[in-house]
Amino acid sequence: MTPAPAGHSLIHALRGGLIVSCQAYPGEPLRHPESIARIAQSAIMGGAVAIRAQGIDDIRAIAGSVTVPQIGLWKAGSDGVFITPTLDHALAVADAGADIVAIDGTRRERPDGRTLAETIRLLQDRTGRPVMADAGSVDDALAAEDAGADIVGTTLAGYTGERARSAGPDLELVHLLAGRLSVPVFAEGRIRTPAEARDALDAGAYSVVVGTAITHPASITSWFVDALTARPRVLAETSPFE
Repeated sequence: MTPAPAGHSLIHALRGGLIVSCQAYPGEPLRHPESIARIAQSAIMGGAVAIRAQGIDDIRAIAGSVTVPQIGLWKAGSDGVFITPTLDHALAVADAGADIVAIDGTRRERPDGRTLAETIRLLQDRTGRPVMADAGSVDDALAAEDAGADIVGTTLAGYTGERARSAGPDLELVHLLAGRLSVPVFAEGRIRTPAEARDALDAGAYSVVVGTAITHPASITSWFVDALTARPRVLAETSPFE
């Protein structure tokens, strides 16, 4: 693991720890700032060193109810560059109380026409907040580091067309980035088990971000349901429990 950038003591405090992403999709029962804040509080009770959350209302609610750092983002749309896609989105996320601002860290064109480097520089100059660049490939990550990102995450691995989408975390990408970048690499994306989280850390991740497997009941429930419905029904005639 490489050391955190000078002056970023809050990033250093996240080293080797679990960051829990607390998000709910539109239309879901938990899609409410107070509910998300309580999920965040529960995650912290379990040992999370930081929270990752999206949306101004959720970020503000969490900022007012926890003492650990928060990585904030704003999803605008669902295609292309939609994770904190513009400087204005990023400034709003910082203003809402995020300690670290996560933005799309790919090399794709941004909606406001600014380059990634311009966005990061202006955001850092105006807010003093560290920036996490959500990348999808090695080239994305290298470009994000060159652009001034303080953290690079593997969040978009498998979602930009440059890498195949693995069933689990893209540990190969984590390993490649950890060996080439001088900024911390956060493993994020499709980490479903404690063993996979440990594997990500062993692959060189500075910190590990887990969301769905901890904070999304609908997905977790569906995994169990899928497992049950896929199981051969061979016990019906012999089981004493039926």
